[in-house]
Amino acid sequence: MKRWVRAMVFGALALADASASAQDAAPRDPNFGRGERVSGETFATRSPVIAPHGAAATAHPLATQTAIDVLLGGGSAIDAAIAANAMLGLVEPTGNGIGGDIFVIVWDPRTQRLHGYNGSGRTPRGMSLAQMRREARRRGNPNAVPSFGAASVSVPGTVDGWFALHERFGRKPMAELLAPAIRYAREGAPIPQTIAMYWANNRRRLEAEFAAGRLEEIQNARDTYFRDVISPQRNAVHPDGRERGYPRSDFVGLMPNGHSLFANPDLANTLELIARDGRDAYYRGPVARTIDAYMRRIGGWLRYEDLAAHQGEWVDPVCAPYREVEVCELPPNSQGVVALQTLRILEGYNLRDMGFLSANSLHTQIEATRLAFADRAHFYGDPAFTHFDTRQLLTDEYTAQRRAMISPDRAMPPPPHAELRIDGDTTYLTTADSDGMMVSLIQSNYRGMGSGLVPDGLGFMLQDRAELFSLQSGHPNVYAPGRRPFQTIIPAFALRNGQPWLAFGVMGGDMQPQGHVQIIVNLVDYGLDLQAAGDAARYRFYGGAEPTGDEPDGVGFVAMENGVSPEVRAELERRGHRIRPADGSFGGYQAIMRNANGVYEAATEMRKDGSAGGY
Repeated sequence: MKRWVRAMVFGALALADASASAQDAAPRDPNFGRGERVSGETFATRSPVIAPHGAAATAHPLATQTAIDVLLGGGSAIDAAIAANAMLGLVEPTGNGIGGDIFVIVWDPRTQRLHGYNGSGRTPRGMSLAQMRREARRRGNPNAVPSFGAASVSVPGTVDGWFALHERFGRKPMAELLAPAIRYAREGAPIPQTIAMYWANNRRRLEAEFAAGRLEEIQNARDTYFRDVISPQRNAVHPDGRERGYPRSDFVGLMPNGHSLFANPDLANTLELIARDGRDAYYRGPVARTIDAYMRRIGGWLRYEDLAAHQGEWVDPVCAPYREVEVCELPPNSQGVVALQTLRILEGYNLRDMGFLSANSLHTQIEATRLAFADRAHFYGDPAFTHFDTRQLLTDEYTAQRRAMISPDRAMPPPPHAELRIDGDTTYLTTADSDGMMVSLIQSNYRGMGSGLVPDGLGFMLQDRAELFSLQSGHPNVYAPGRRPFQTIIPAFALRNGQPWLAFGVMGGDMQPQGHVQIIVNLVDYGLDLQAAGDAARYRFYGGAEPTGDEPDGVGFVAMENGVSPEVRAELERRGHRIRPADGSFGGYQAIMRNANGVYEAATEMRKDGSAGGY
């Protein structure tokens, strides 16, 4: 079963009960229950936050407040981002944590330039392609890296990224930045409804994987995240060997329901150790040794030596013009260039005259997306192995060739990839400070909470990023020891007249580059404000070729939110697109803009439980 199909099955199951209830209900006015807004756009939205000094937007209100507190205390935008990211690992473990990877773009007002950071970890050096293929066959799908379990684990790069970013741009001590997350991990933090829903979905999925024999161990995840009753108070062993009593709490490990608190003292202990002893506590100290021992116990492959050898990479963002702005993404092994390639193709069309959410506009955007995805499937991988410069996909000549393949009134067959010579799925946050530094940061465990594996007593789950490798020999993204997998997570930035204009991101696997394109189009072509640009109805294309080696499913299909009119949907279907109803997979948006007056505007995703703030 193709991976995108598997993802859709999970979504379909979650929506089945709601659909049945809706069918049983009597027809009613489609406007029933909708609120009214007296200014701005007619669809559901709100005003962006206006902040003259500093701003933050994250996927959880507590993380946003943490970032604002750091800024008010004299911290830099990087300090605020690290503190918020640490908090999100506690309150949103459904998408991120210190068992995952991190990618960042920073505007530095001192140097007047963008800096990129690739905090992607590598595969265990002791597991070969042949071993991975045997494991894939044992798990029931010989053509794909297992989605969960030890085979899907690569080295987590987040903590290393924190310290690299902090060394270059930080002001406050790391212990001070991690203190809020440590406190709430001990005392209990609020978990809102949407995150609680994803939490429950992850529990069901991981329990099913364990029951099917595809997950080596689950008790640690149950003890950390999935308790149905209040945990008895007990002593826990600190990662450095010291016994540390849990403070009195009624919420230790209690499964959140959207109206409660969640505590994770094991994570508090781990963060406390990192705050005290620095980066090496994770990669060369007690945390690395604990991960090594755990992997040996369950029959996994990640070792102490893999962690000790890890180092992230400073990279130059790749930028491309779109109308009057310049959009910037990170190069592979991430998929950011997909957004740039899509925008380069779209620049040849007058989307404004086509009309907002019109059939012509959406058709053109979807077709441009399909073309960029075809190239992604063929060329993207770890650049240390592929030696392919994706900027070749952004040239005027090649862009014109791809644009010429788009018919104005018919969806194209599965598009071929470029004939170019190769030379030898999350949380997003953004912060800005009073000095003009702006940070675009995305961090993820990939699929849901991650691999399902929680090392003994550490309080976090290891990522399953290695799932995104291909098992096809010769593919640029084929699995190999010590290699970085293709990455879906992409922070984004945009400049206007060479100056910082927009730090933004949209969470959610393949939705991310599509979301970036839709945000830029909404802002630049249709003149929406920062909040409305994210609240506007979205589409999501599925079913194209994948960097994992999956082949396209015909023209694929497009999930589409209800804000797109029935008439437009019908016209798109007439043109050959397969349209599906909204499936809840349209990402999570945060953004900070520096407007023409030099004032920050901040916005956050109405589809999630996050918030934007400023001062």
